[in-house]
Amino acid sequence: MKNNPPEKALPVTIHTPEPALKSPRKLAAEMYADLLNARGLAKQLAKRDLSAAYRQTYLGYVWAFLLPLVNTATWLFLNASGIVKLQDTGMPYAVYVLTGTFLWQIFTESLQSPLNEITAAKSMIVKLNFPREALIMSGIYKTLFNAAIKVAILVPAIMILGVYPDGRIVLFFLGLLSIILTGTAIGLLLSPVGLLYQDVGKAIPILTQFLMYITPVVYLMPAEGFSARIFTLNFMTPLVLNGRNWLTGGEAQMLHYFIGVNIGAVILLLLSWMIYRITLPLITERMSA
Repeated sequence: MKNNPPEKALPVTIHTPEPALKSPRKLAAEMYADLLNARGLAKQLAKRDLSAAYRQTYLGYVWAFLLPLVNTATWLFLNASGIVKLQDTGMPYAVYVLTGTFLWQIFTESLQSPLNEITAAKSMIVKLNFPREALIMSGIYKTLFNAAIKVAILVPAIMILGVYPDGRIVLFFLGLLSIILTGTAIGLLLSPVGLLYQDVGKAIPILTQFLMYITPVVYLMPAEGFSARIFTLNFMTPLVLNGRNWLTGGEAQMLHYFIGVNIGAVILLLLSWMIYRITLPLITERMSA
């Protein structure tokens, strides 16, 4: 009689009432292990969602860059008609607005991504045991994919308009990653509260729209006065300025602030990730009650 090999024992997870922060080293090890285990699932989720999103639309990938084009056309009309008088930007105004709105859309997508991903996977979170990091990573993968499409359209567009990138375009990709990092860190921090209160998800687009108008996205920073101080303190200002400048061959601005924002974003991302891990089981229990 043939002997069947013994079945492989399934991993056992033991939940204890001991606070996770009581053992930071153990928490860090678990976070790192789950991050590694989540990679495969995150790619599958991102691939599934991207395929479904673009397959079920008539315009397909056009939607990835349609909004920045519409925003650019709007501000070109306002400027040309004299409704809004803007300063000289040092480059064709169409390039200035197009690059700014592209970068801003990438920021808003990365900001909204964590909450959108977790909200869409509520039923899966309640029913299945899987690394929750997969949801956040899936959102990052989708943001990177959409950003790649935007850049593939943006670079030829600004060349047609008479601006040619140089070797600093390598730094542009660094600026792009900085924007995604910052947006993801803030979005992940807001996600636990956003799961409990839908007001957060509804407020994010309103707040980002307001923030855009105190960021040099469609017009230059004011030279002086209270508004100039607001622009200077705005954490998105150095990210947008340098992202645009590196793409269009300009010099770096507010470089120390740019570096500081990135360091702060890394710290915030780690902190947000920790809060996400600690609070999500409690929120999941409340959702399933």
